[in-house]
Amino acid sequence: MRVAVVLGVVLSGCIATRDRGAADWSGRAATYKTPEVLRCAKFKAGGAPAAQCAEAKYLGEVYVRKLATGDEVCLEGGFGDEPTSACQARATIVDTATNRVLVEVRNVRPESKWFKHEQSQFWFEEGALVDLYVAEHGY
Repeated sequence: MRVAVVLGVVLSGCIATRDRGAADWSGRAATYKTPEVLRCAKFKAGGAPAAQCAEAKYLGEVYVRKLATGDEVCLEGGFGDEPTSACQARATIVDTATNRVLVEVRNVRPESKWFKHEQSQFWFEEGALVDLYVAEHGY
């Protein structure tokens, strides 16, 4: 009986399962990790640019934490704002998990860096999306 249980457990580990957000041959979506060096670190503390960057970071954190399944976002040309005609790459939030968001790239213009990734899904750590927000707001 024990051999059958052990064999069942071992065999169940060999069955491939598709991860949420699977985008490649391995069945797993690529993940954009939080940068090791924060974008606002390049500014000297106490100066106006440092304070403005810190405010943008805070607003980015608030925006990212409010994202929910079904929300549309602009990945290029206005992340953090409602997607408008200026948006180069529109995406939809497909799933959320602790400290990460699954994004599916939907409508992309040919000049966008996301053009070859249309209809693909990517996990973004919250910090990576906050960094994108800060970058899109000029820092």
